Amino acid sequence: MISACPVNLFTTLLLGLKVTSVISISCLFPASWHFSLSPVVLPRFLLPSFRQLLLLGLLAGVMGLLYLLLVTGKGQYSWLREDRHLHTRLGRVPDMEATDTNNPNLNYGLVVDCGSSGSRVFVYTWPRHNGNPHELLDIKQMRDKNRKPVVMKIKPGISEYASTPDKASDYISPLLSFAAQHIPKNKHQETPLYILCTAGMRVLPESQQEALLEDLRTDIPVNFNFLFSDSHVEVISGKQEEHEAVVEVQVPGSDQQETLVRKRTAGVLDMGGVSTQIAYEVPKTEEIAKNLLAEFNLGCDAHRTEHVYRVYVSTFLGFGGNAARQRYEENLISTTQIRNKLLGQHQGESADSPILDPCLPADLQDEVGPQEQRVHLRGTGDFDRCRLLLQPFLNHTNDTNTSLNGVYQPPIDFTNSQFYGFSEFYYCTEDVLRMGGDYNSSKYSNAAKSYCATQWKTLKERFDRGLYASHADQHRLKYQCFKSAWMYEVLHSGFAFPAVYENLRTALLVYDKEVQWTLGAILYRTRFLPLRDIPQESLKGSHSHWHHSFSFMNNHYLFLACFLVVVLSILLYLLRLRRIHKRSTLLHSASGSVQWLEEGLGSPDLTVTL
Repeated sequence: MISACPVNLFTTLLLGLKVTSVISISCLFPASWHFSLSPVVLPRFLLPSFRQLLLLGLLAGVMGLLYLLLVTGKGQYSWLREDRHLHTRLGRVPDMEATDTNNPNLNYGLVVDCGSSGSRVFVYTWPRHNGNPHELLDIKQMRDKNRKPVVMKIKPGISEYASTPDKASDYISPLLSFAAQHIPKNKHQETPLYILCTAGMRVLPESQQEALLEDLRTDIPVNFNFLFSDSHVEVISGKQEEHEAVVEVQVPGSDQQETLVRKRTAGVLDMGGVSTQIAYEVPKTEEIAKNLLAEFNLGCDAHRTEHVYRVYVSTFLGFGGNAARQRYEENLISTTQIRNKLLGQHQGESADSPILDPCLPADLQDEVGPQEQRVHLRGTGDFDRCRLLLQPFLNHTNDTNTSLNGVYQPPIDFTNSQFYGFSEFYYCTEDVLRMGGDYNSSKYSNAAKSYCATQWKTLKERFDRGLYASHADQHRLKYQCFKSAWMYEVLHSGFAFPAVYENLRTALLVYDKEVQWTLGAILYRTRFLPLRDIPQESLKGSHSHWHHSFSFMNNHYLFLACFLVVVLSILLYLLRLRRIHKRSTLLHSASGSVQWLEEGLGSPDLTVTL
C-alpha cells in the first residue's frame, strides 16, 4: 500500500552558526527516487523581488477592476449609465415594430383620459409575465400596421355635457369603437377598460359628475364587451394624476427592471389648462401631511419594497395656463371698472382708449369680458412687466418651504435632482419659441422677451409662412406671451426653482408617444395581474433567468472577492519564500566565514597589551 508523500522541513544547527534548511520529499518509492530541494537553488521566478511582488499586486488589481466593469456592469459602462439613466431612457430610439395581434400570449388594456379640453383613448399591450416577482408587467403602447401609436383624440371635454349627462356614453363611443377595431375580438372580454376624468370634471359639482359617470356605467357594458366594472370609471384627484405621471417617467419601457437596486427617480411638473401639479419622491425621514403624500407599491407582492414609492404630490386648481389667464382678465375688468368709476374715466370702453396689457404681443387688439362689461385691450409686449403683474396671482406667502397658495413643499435637493416638465411647460418652450428639451432660464426669458416685443402683424406673417410648430394655432400665438410669463413665475417664484437650475427637461414624446399619466395609471391598476403567472411558473418547475441570479458564477461580487483572496494568498506565499531565501543566503554566507576561520586562512593576529 502506497501512502501520500510527506513533506518535511527540518533545520540543522552546525557549530552554533551554520544553518542549512532543506526541503526533503520522500515517498515509499525506491531510494533512487528520493530528492531534496534547498531554497538556495529554487528557481528565480519562485523568489521574486519586492518590485515584482508590487507589479503582480497591481496587475491583479487591474484584472479585478476590469472584471467588475465588464461583468457586473454587463459591458455597458454602468458607472456612467447610473447618473444618466433617466435621460437615456427618455432619449433612446423607441421600438417601432407594429404590434403582433396574432400573438395569443399578448394582453391588451384601454385607458380613456377625459381631460378639460378633450378626451383621448390609449391602447396598451403586454406579454405574459415572466414569473419574476421583482419585475413589473412589460407594458407598451400598441402600434398599428403603419407602426403608429394607437391613440385617438376628440374635442371638447366631457365636462361640456354636464347639462346633458345622458349623452356622455354617445360622446365616448367613437373612442371605444376605434380601440375595438385594433384589438382582436377574442381578447375583448379580458381587456380591462379604465375611464379616468381629470381637472375638467373636478370643477363640476358632485351631482353633475355622478350623473355623467352613471350614464357611462350603464351604457358602456351594453355596447361593448370589454372588461369593465363600476369602479373602472372615476374622477381622479390631481394627486392621483400626478403620482401616476411619476410612475410613467420611472418605468416608460421594457428596460424598467435592469437591476433590483432602486435608482434616483425624476420629479414631474405638469401644467394643463385648468390645474398645475408637482410631484417628486421624498425620503422616508421627511415628515409630510398625509394629504400631500402618495405612497404606493407597484409590485404584486405587498411585502417587497423595491417598487414602493413615497411621493410628494400637490395639485393646484385654477393655476393652469387658461385658468390663470381667465383670473387675470377678471381682475383686469374689475380694477378697470373701479378706477373708471372713481376717476370718472371711460378707459377701455372703446378701441380708441384701450387698456394697455403687457401680457399680449405688441399692438395686438383684443376684447375681454361679457357684453355688458366689455373691455378693450392693446398689447405692449413687455415680458418683465407681465411677470410682475402675475406674481400676486401665485398667492405665495413669505413662509419658508411653501409654494403656490401657501401650500407646504418639502425641500428639493437641486444639486442632485432631475425634473421633467410636461404639457404647458413643453408647449410654452417649443410651439413658438422652439426651445423644447433642456431648459435654460436665461435663454428662455430672452426668447420670450423678443417674442412679446414683436409686432402682432409680424407674428401672424411668420405663422402664415409655417415658421412655428405644426400644431400651433392663433390661440397659441395670441397668449404665448402671457403663458410664457406665467410658466416662468410658477417655476421660479411659485416652486422656487433657482434660475441656474439645469436639470429640467421639457418633453412631449417618450418612445414616440405623447407623455401622459395614462401608462402609469394602467401599470398601477394592473399591478396584481402577475400573480396569475407566478404560481404557474413555480408549479411547472421552470426556472427563469432570474432564478440563477443568485448562483455563484452570476453573483459577481462574491466571485470577485474569492478571486482577490486567492491572488492575495499567492502573493503572501511568494513573499514568505523570498524571506526564506534571504535567510538561507545569509546563513550560508556565515557558515563560509566560520569554515574560513577554522582553516586558519587569513586570520589576523590580535596583539593584546597589558
